[in-house]
Amino acid sequence: MKLYSGPLSMFGAKAEIAVREKGLDFELIMVPFEMKALYQPKHPEVLRINPKRQVPVLIDGDLEIFDSTQIFEYLETIRRDPTLWPTDPAARARARLLELKSDEVYFPSIVRLMGLQGTPDDAAAVAARAAARAFYAEMEKCLAHGDWLAGGYSYADIAFFMAQLFGERMGATLTDDHPRLQAWRDRTGARPAVSFVAATMGCYLQAQGRTLPAFLDKLST
Repeated sequence: MKLYSGPLSMFGAKAEIAVREKGLDFELIMVPFEMKALYQPKHPEVLRINPKRQVPVLIDGDLEIFDSTQIFEYLETIRRDPTLWPTDPAARARARLLELKSDEVYFPSIVRLMGLQGTPDDAAAVAARAAARAFYAEMEKCLAHGDWLAGGYSYADIAFFMAQLFGERMGATLTDDHPRLQAWRDRTGARPAVSFVAATMGCYLQAQGRTLPAFLDKLST
């Protein structure tokens, strides 16, 4: 098994955490990345397999797939233990929806903030942070009756942990209004697979002279 990722790929980190949580043997291949040029030149295997020209890409024997959610589904099929989707159909549907919302509702606001770091008072930046806070409020409610977002620890937790890591870096921070989320983030970050991947990303950022949020700094030291 080979996983193609990048040092600052949120989606690649999601996939890597999942493979590590499953305890699978794999080769991690980091594609070329540089802060100014970003992912240029594109890795030829990524170009060949993914028409979107993005990581993550997973190769397992003659299977070649891309997209972190599709990788989640494949891993759950080939290695059921430990399970990372709930077994109850309704709970599984809720977990899948949370994973989707993390990627497609929450994270787009964080992507907008990435281009507005020099103008934090810009109306678009203010709106993006407000959207993130609204999502945090929703996730805070999800944690009212348990330690994890969708019952047991799941892909939903993996997805939102990595997305929120980027949110924290971009100024969409958790506050005293989010005590359950802060405790959840500590629990999630304490898992060996999550800690390893997040710390590796943190060390890369430090090497580039970037300041880390406090929770990521702890994982990276």
